[in-house]
Amino acid sequence: MVVLTRLKSALRLLPRSSVTYTTSASSTSNLSPAKRNQSAFVHIPQVLYRRIFHVRDPTHPVVTILEQWVQDGRTLTYDKLLVVIKQLRSRKRYKNALEVSFWMSEKGYSESGSADFGLRLDLIAKANGIEEAESYFDSIPKYLRAAECYSSLLNCYAQVRDVDKAERIMLQMKHLGFAGSTLARNSLLNLYYQTQNYDKVENLLLEMKEEGIKFDRFTFSTLINTHAAKSDIEGIDKLLAQLEDDPSYSQHADWWSVYAVAANCYGKLGLHDKAFNALKKSEDRLSSTIWKEAFPYLVTQYATIGKKEEVMRLWKIYKMDGKLLKRDYYSTVISSFLKLDDIELAKSIFEEWESRNRYFRNFFIPNMMIAAYSRKGNMEEAEAIVNRTIMKGGKPNLWTWSRLLLGYIPQRNFPMSVRCMKEAVSIYEVGCKWKPLPESLAAIFQYLKFNGDMEEAEDLIRLLSSKNIISLDVHNNLTSWIKDVESNVPAIDVLGGDSHKQTGEILEPEDDWNNLTSALAINKMLRDDCQLGKS
Repeated sequence: MVVLTRLKSALRLLPRSSVTYTTSASSTSNLSPAKRNQSAFVHIPQVLYRRIFHVRDPTHPVVTILEQWVQDGRTLTYDKLLVVIKQLRSRKRYKNALEVSFWMSEKGYSESGSADFGLRLDLIAKANGIEEAESYFDSIPKYLRAAECYSSLLNCYAQVRDVDKAERIMLQMKHLGFAGSTLARNSLLNLYYQTQNYDKVENLLLEMKEEGIKFDRFTFSTLINTHAAKSDIEGIDKLLAQLEDDPSYSQHADWWSVYAVAANCYGKLGLHDKAFNALKKSEDRLSSTIWKEAFPYLVTQYATIGKKEEVMRLWKIYKMDGKLLKRDYYSTVISSFLKLDDIELAKSIFEEWESRNRYFRNFFIPNMMIAAYSRKGNMEEAEAIVNRTIMKGGKPNLWTWSRLLLGYIPQRNFPMSVRCMKEAVSIYEVGCKWKPLPESLAAIFQYLKFNGDMEEAEDLIRLLSSKNIISLDVHNNLTSWIKDVESNVPAIDVLGGDSHKQTGEILEPEDDWNNLTSALAINKMLRDDCQLGKS
């Protein structure tokens, strides 16, 4: 209802003869006219960028920051605010992005065209759920419900995998003449793939051909994944052959991603030679500007199929431009060599990265090497990295302690294991992806009980309970078990149901990006572009 109330407030400002909001001089005197400037690069002032994005609490209202910015006599433009919204969206700060969107309307600043409504629909669905998005859609005046609004609602249904509602909205789009775009059909095509409705994929494909709707890279990527899901190697081969035969496809540099998707699919099917050839064709279609964008995906995929020399080749090419050595690219190469089980090469890249940085803000890259050495049982090297990083200003985080546990527990170094577990749990915040491995907790409690260290055990139990990592029942059961010196029940059994709920997640959020296969990462990029109306 909050969304509907704010929508009505925004629509009251909308003249029936225009789709552009007028600007209130009293409240928005420092706002530039709402004017799209999609062709030019939109620059957000660094001070404003830091205020919005470099905050510890991502729930802090961004609107307050924008209001203060305006009160200080500074200007904002429609394009800058749109960039802010999309940046917030890419960081999954959907509620913040939605607040900014409504703020623009309430100030009489936003153009509030169908594209703006479409983006807002997507944000509402992500922030507040599909039902509120549906209510919002119904409240938009019919004369403003253009193709973008319907496409956005279709995407919302696709996100929650509601095939029936997606098909109904597609029928409405056809009736209104809004279904002729490749973008709309791609949303439904991807939904069918995600829900394993492969027959419907084929039917929609025929429909697109009959209606003369051209395939784009999103279409081909979805079709390749569909064939791979059915282990239809011949189907993938035919699609790539179709690309080769049609110059209108193959001449575009951004089609490199389609071959990268195919390479990933071949690799998953164990066809490494085909995967290698697809990656080479992907490289052939890269322009100098797109090459750096493709670098992480190509490196990761070459590593997946065991091509160490290709990883090194691409890294050497990338390093030729010394000004553009990004942290993410270092982490990609390091993780690739670790995937290839070449810890010495990973170490050399890591040490090169260390030498280029006098100060470290976090442990992101060091944690990768700490995990690798811990798995190998080389705790001396792992500890040395921790100490060096601390000396350069880094602060061990929850995942640092988790990675050290990987080495200490197998070596039965329980004093250090207890310390690492307590450090990790102390840092833990509700909502964080990490949970302690049940097996690690069990080993630690077994050790504490065996050594009669009840005080340390009870302290750890209280800490786990205070962070809601264990339930009250498990808290009580563990406390009783620790005190019962006669009990021979294994600690893992005492942890009970909680041990099955915990995933033992030990990956930093940023690590997810590096550990995904390249095509999955590409597909996410493609879907995000698709939802924002790019083609």
